[in-house]
Amino acid sequence: MKAINAVAIRELAADIEGELARLGQLEQAIQRVQHEIDQDPSRRDLFYENLALKLHNFYTGCEKILQLVAVELNGGLPSGADWHKRLLDRMSERREGRPAVLTPETATRLREFLGFRHIVRNLYGFELDPNRVAALVANYPAVWVNMKTDVSAFIDWLRALAAEMS
Repeated sequence: MKAINAVAIRELAADIEGELARLGQLEQAIQRVQHEIDQDPSRRDLFYENLALKLHNFYTGCEKILQLVAVELNGGLPSGADWHKRLLDRMSERREGRPAVLTPETATRLREFLGFRHIVRNLYGFELDPNRVAALVANYPAVWVNMKTDVSAFIDWLRALAAEMS
């Protein structure tokens, strides 16, 4: 683990909590769109494009948390074309004086969202497979709960570490 003081660790915990709060707001937005689909199924395609972007944002927010940990505690991000996948893998392992940020199960489930984010970035909205969007939306609540639980436990570890150092 990179040399870091108690203040920096508390700041990292606060930054991560901020990202979790934004992901919580995203959860509410996803629920609103799902409600709109139920109310007006004739606009389903439009709503699925909206959900696809929100799922893209979900993974991006999760990855921001992982990037914060990698930069602040582990000295930087992985390099290479597959750095996103390698970051996810590293965060599901105990590394350099820190516990795993994610359980292997959460990391595995997040890989699906990582792959989908790549698709959203490289296709037009109307080209997205509505069945894939629907499947990810169905999986999203459980993945979000896992992510929130894992990251909250990591924040608890950070706070305990900062308290030990003070």
